[in-house]
Amino acid sequence: MPMNTPAAGVRRLESPTEAQLQALAALLIDCVESGASVSFMQPLPAPKALAFWRGVAESVARGERALLVAEDADGIVGTVQLVLALPENQPHRAEIAKMLVHSRARRRGWGDALMQAAEQVARACGKSLLVLDTSSSDAERLYARCGWQRCGTIPGYALLPQGGHCDTTFFYRVLQD
Repeated sequence: MPMNTPAAGVRRLESPTEAQLQALAALLIDCVESGASVSFMQPLPAPKALAFWRGVAESVARGERALLVAEDADGIVGTVQLVLALPENQPHRAEIAKMLVHSRARRRGWGDALMQAAEQVARACGKSLLVLDTSSSDAERLYARCGWQRCGTIPGYALLPQGGHCDTTFFYRVLQD
């Protein structure tokens, strides 16, 4: 399978390098500049994006989350996190966070490949329930295609990166063996 196909290009990062953190920061900036409501406002300075990813790397090192990346011949084109460290009464579940695909690589199967990989990692970690939220109608369609169940929308939940409130839709997925 060539490296530019999504299934061949997704892997878990156990200990991200500085170059990978820089690439993830550039990916986050691209997504925020493209209007993704992913916790950051425009403009997103590179040092702030890099600080975020360094914090993620520290969380990965502590075993609190899994970090997956999608790569093509030009480098990292997408990422997703699986938040594993949840309260003790929720050992069976994990949260999907920061599912991002670079604007140059959208609508090519990377989001689907990232979600499938995240589900595989969740199963390997003994998780049977996943949850996520999104403010993107494109992402909603992806999650529905991947078998996720929509459970509701909260109006005005967050801000768009350029300002203004946006609604957020919540999804869950029960993992089958």
